[in-house]
Amino acid sequence: MSREALASLPDLRAWLVAAPLAVALPPLLAFNLPPSSTFLNQAAALIGWSVWLLLLAGMLPRPTRPGPGLASLQGVFGLIALAALGSMIWAGLPGSLGLSALGLLAAAALTAWIAAALRSAGHGELAFEAFCGALVLAGALSSVVGLVQAFAPDLADGFWVAATGAGGRAVGNLRQPNHLSSLLLWAMIAVVPLLRARRLPWALGVPLCGLMLFGVVLTGSRTGLLGTLLLAAWGALDRSLERRTRLLLVLTPVAGALLWLGMAEWARLHDTVFAGEAQLRQSDPSSSRFGIWKNTLTLIATHPWLGVGFGEFNFAWTLTPFPGRPVAFFDHTHNLELQLAVELGLPLAALVLALLARALWEAWRAARAAPALRAALVLVLMAALHSQFEYPLWYAYFLLPAAFAFGLCLGAPASGAAAGRWPVGMAAALLLLLGSLASVADYWRVVVIFQPPAGAPSLAQRIEEGRRSWLFGHHGDYAAATVAEHPSQVMPAFERATHYLLDTRLMMAWANALAEAGQIDRARHLAQRLREFRNEQAAEYFAVCDNAPMADRRPYQCVPPAVQLDYRAFK
Repeated sequence: MSREALASLPDLRAWLVAAPLAVALPPLLAFNLPPSSTFLNQAAALIGWSVWLLLLAGMLPRPTRPGPGLASLQGVFGLIALAALGSMIWAGLPGSLGLSALGLLAAAALTAWIAAALRSAGHGELAFEAFCGALVLAGALSSVVGLVQAFAPDLADGFWVAATGAGGRAVGNLRQPNHLSSLLLWAMIAVVPLLRARRLPWALGVPLCGLMLFGVVLTGSRTGLLGTLLLAAWGALDRSLERRTRLLLVLTPVAGALLWLGMAEWARLHDTVFAGEAQLRQSDPSSSRFGIWKNTLTLIATHPWLGVGFGEFNFAWTLTPFPGRPVAFFDHTHNLELQLAVELGLPLAALVLALLARALWEAWRAARAAPALRAALVLVLMAALHSQFEYPLWYAYFLLPAAFAFGLCLGAPASGAAAGRWPVGMAAALLLLLGSLASVADYWRVVVIFQPPAGAPSLAQRIEEGRRSWLFGHHGDYAAATVAEHPSQVMPAFERATHYLLDTRLMMAWANALAEAGQIDRARHLAQRLREFRNEQAAEYFAVCDNAPMADRRPYQCVPPAVQLDYRAFK
């Protein structure tokens, strides 16, 4: 883009500054407040992207009619939103959880739409460079955070650097090793277009890639190492790249393997354990994924047409008998296609995936014709790859960047730059900003339950106020259910809390509530499902069964239910 075209863009400096706030700040935010360890990161992403989208829409003319690729992508968001609404109406999904999902879907749809309009108006290249610069900043600083967590964990104060609870693995300030590896791989992809545009000198780009690749190794993420193969494939196939850039990409898996071996040797010399090597030595190489996928296929076979309901996987899986189940409390299947199939049913999931495949095909065609878009496509493909083993797109700080890159690929090519103002886009972004700010205020209503400030009301008052939260009332319900001496007296609390995440404390409280209410078979069914998890926190709960009296007087948790139930009996 020429200097004259750049100078004609309104608010250019403002939205260039807003890009790092949208892309880099959320994954770098270490400070957080209970009960969610990532809420502030997600809120920062929503607020930052709202501001950036508002500024971007302010420099766009009214967009043209979306092409088939963008229409397909918007169809994906629309169908999933309809599924969420249907789950709220018919499948028992609480309104607080449904509204949160709808808000994220709307934000992603708006992001993709504005990104496509940017390309159509001729501003896509500049916006993507700003986006990539912010990603590289996030990746470089997150790598430093990972180094501190791996080599100087005592310096992780929880404010600037999050403490790692993953056995010595680098987790970044997102507190999850696979999430950190995804972010770092995205940042390595973002280096390439900056090198191409001469925005980043080669002498700095190569060390940054090395630093971020070392960060991937420190996460111990096998998914992350698999992602380096995608970088190598990009380098091997994209002849539009400089030869040295292609060589850098092709050698990434080799460099990653050498760094892995070097860390393993360093750990042996220092009589310590390299977390990545420990990951490879696990008895279950899939980290329970094979088990959860097997259980998911069973649920799909049982509910093939309508699924268990959007957002209801954890509820259905936990309350379905699986004697050999993984012992962790999974709330996702760790595979995008299985997640859609089990929650939406096979027909709707097939339609969603067909639309997604059409959008990917159109993005592929656009990237073939426009080499500058190939990095954006690889970003989307990396998100798709990681979605086969994780669920990054359920988090705003991954969903919105992926939607932005996808939207850029799906915008119609423009012959020249255009400027203007798009009132509808600006209004939508402003609405998203106001909703995001309101969500932070709403979240405070449950924060005070778990971390009360000086002079806070009593626990009972805080819980009651938290239960009135529009978006987070289920956290207040959880507190009410798990602290009540007689949980049957707060039975309505189980109507929402159990649909967020069923864990040991909640399952014991719920079973006790059902038993107190005389619903013995339902209580016994719930207790039997809890027993399958073999959780240490439930040891005392089941200890009474070892020295229980005669069979007809044994506590309810010691006796199987007299009738077979499924998860729908608990809605």
